[in-house]
Amino acid sequence: MDLDTITSVLTPREPGALPGWRPGDAWLAGGTWLFSEPQPHLARLIDLTGLALPPSAATEAALSLSATCTIAALDRIELPRAWIAAPLVGQCCRALLGSFKIWNRATVGGNLCLALPAGPIIALGVALDGVCTIRTGAGGERRMAVADFVLGPQTAALAPDEVLLRLDMPAAALRRRTAFRRISLSPNGRSGALLIGTRDADGTFALTVTAATRRPVRLAFPRSPGADDLADAIAAGIDDALWYDDVHGAPDWRRHVTGLLAEEIRAELGDAA
Repeated sequence: MDLDTITSVLTPREPGALPGWRPGDAWLAGGTWLFSEPQPHLARLIDLTGLALPPSAATEAALSLSATCTIAALDRIELPRAWIAAPLVGQCCRALLGSFKIWNRATVGGNLCLALPAGPIIALGVALDGVCTIRTGAGGERRMAVADFVLGPQTAALAPDEVLLRLDMPAAALRRRTAFRRISLSPNGRSGALLIGTRDADGTFALTVTAATRRPVRLAFPRSPGADDLADAIAAGIDDALWYDDVHGAPDWRRHVTGLLAEEIRAELGDAA
């Protein structure tokens, strides 16, 4: 969609060259949401793709993804064999249903900052202990866990003059066993519930619930829980107001399928090391 109120587009080449934010500004990455509906309050776009940040970097310590890394580029990443959670990256990419055009424009940062419940990069980041690096309006940086970054539908813990630069996921988290489940009301529909289970070598079990809830929920256990313990933890950890309600699923349906998928994950990961 044409944004006919835009009077200028800036393309800074490095984070230090980002301009001061002013009312009527918008950060532009892939633009797959920004250009999907009218934005009459906007007058200036700041194009972050000009920063030319490396899409990804895998080191002994972590997997780092730039905010401008596209979903297509993320899906192509080859990760070390020791990182047995690697298939989870592709599973989350494919949970973002869209054409190749969307995959080549939509970004990691956009998925996180838009903070839609069905955002699969949110699920990936929470399940793998992801940490966001944020550039502040004063030019400094701060870090925040993805689990704390997403506050609710289209609400992230960002001030208007702040911009997400990077997502880091520690190597220790990428060595976890994982199990992935997703369900929607139609074969090609938006996620109604997206759950990820992880199990560390020491037996620690965690369940991440997204899409079904207004914000991501992570439930952790010192060892694999029993079926009743897991069901009780979901009931205690997700109150009625937290279940999401939109055309992609009613709260009671989301609560029900979350319980079913959680039990499948618990059974799949089991008690084996």
